[in-house]
Amino acid sequence: MQSLDLLANNLANASTNGFKRDQEFYGVYSSADSENADATGPNSTLPVIQRQWTDFSTGSIQTTGNALNIALTGPGFLSVNGTSGPLYTRNGDLQILSTGELATSDGRTVRNAAGGTIRISSDQPVSIAADGTVSQGGAPRGKIQVVNFKSTDSLIKMGNTCFVNSDPKNIPADSADPRVEQGKIEGSNVPVAEAAMRLVGMMRQFEMLQKAVSVSNDMDSKTIQEVARVGS
Repeated sequence: MQSLDLLANNLANASTNGFKRDQEFYGVYSSADSENADATGPNSTLPVIQRQWTDFSTGSIQTTGNALNIALTGPGFLSVNGTSGPLYTRNGDLQILSTGELATSDGRTVRNAAGGTIRISSDQPVSIAADGTVSQGGAPRGKIQVVNFKSTDSLIKMGNTCFVNSDPKNIPADSADPRVEQGKIEGSNVPVAEAAMRLVGMMRQFEMLQKAVSVSNDMDSKTIQEVARVGS
């Protein structure tokens, strides 16, 4: 059921910009009987999902021609403001809020290099350089903060495209060489065909297990009936 939920969520977000797919990390549960050298039956060990992990590989880069679309063609994350602190995303579908602040499509304001916001006008062309500098009318308005992490293990999903850093020791550092491309956007990294095939296979396994449980219940019921009949 956990695998089905992960696969279904991946497929549901296959067209979500900047989405990173989740995958399972399997382990083996050992029952108390497994310590007995003679206990080699199917009940001594059981595969379980110990945790899920996020695949941070780059999604497909698509050209949109939209001046408020940006894609990171290298490593790193865009830094945006969340309700409880900074969040990190690869979704470069931007918009201009009524306040004039540059924000993501879900309304999170984009942070500049100093941790503030970037204000631009909605009635003038916007230029975004490869280093993240936002200019309008030939004048710079701020530089989009692009950060890197030594390890992405501490990044936990907050919504579909944002991540929060759960380890205060894993401090994000400003990218020394950000590669921002205007007029492009990074799509999801979900391989749709592969995910669909895995989902079908997982559903078949789930149906087989359901049938096995049903057969086991029928056998238990018949056993109880036979015992009751002998006792009478």
